[in-house]
Amino acid sequence: MPGRPAPAVHRDLAWALKQQATRAGESAQSVRGSDWSTAVVTLVNTDGTVTAAGIPQIRCLDTYASPTVGDLIVISQSSNGNWIAHGRLAATTRKWETLPLSSGWAVLAGYYTPAYRIWDDGTASLSGLAAMSGSLPSGTVVATLPEVARPASQCRFPVQVVLGFYGVMTLYPDGRVTLGDFSGTLSATGQKWAEFDVASHYRLI
Repeated sequence: MPGRPAPAVHRDLAWALKQQATRAGESAQSVRGSDWSTAVVTLVNTDGTVTAAGIPQIRCLDTYASPTVGDLIVISQSSNGNWIAHGRLAATTRKWETLPLSSGWAVLAGYYTPAYRIWDDGTASLSGLAAMSGSLPSGTVVATLPEVARPASQCRFPVQVVLGFYGVMTLYPDGRVTLGDFSGTLSATGQKWAEFDVASHYRLI
């Protein structure tokens, strides 16, 4: 059987190559130009940018102040190739995460387990109540904040450490959560409290 004429073969080949290029372009951000898409953050850079979908140094909007690896975000590209991260999608809304307590401290029955939560506006919250028995020297570390929940500067909150006695809970940039500056001399025996709810809202940056 005679083969197809050469011009027809060339037309078919040209059409196939065009379709292949079109499909590749539809999935390539560099070809598509100005566009938006979703992506997962794989790296948070020290300059405040993020890496997602293999794209390095995506700038974040002010409203996306606390990017975290694993966030599902919306990113968009301008026609000149610049990228921005609009923010975290609702599907990855922050949850309460357990706060690591120091040795000797434990959750007080009937109260929330000490926990932290990060907010999209560059703030965080603590919640819960822990207790210990015995001596409580001023400056005792009661918990350690994970890096993502650490303030850039010290934060102080008034707190009741035992019935009739008060002090200050201090959050440090290195993650320490301490109790100190007591209103009187505490007994060397008996239960003492760490009321994390006092730090219900504090700045991270």
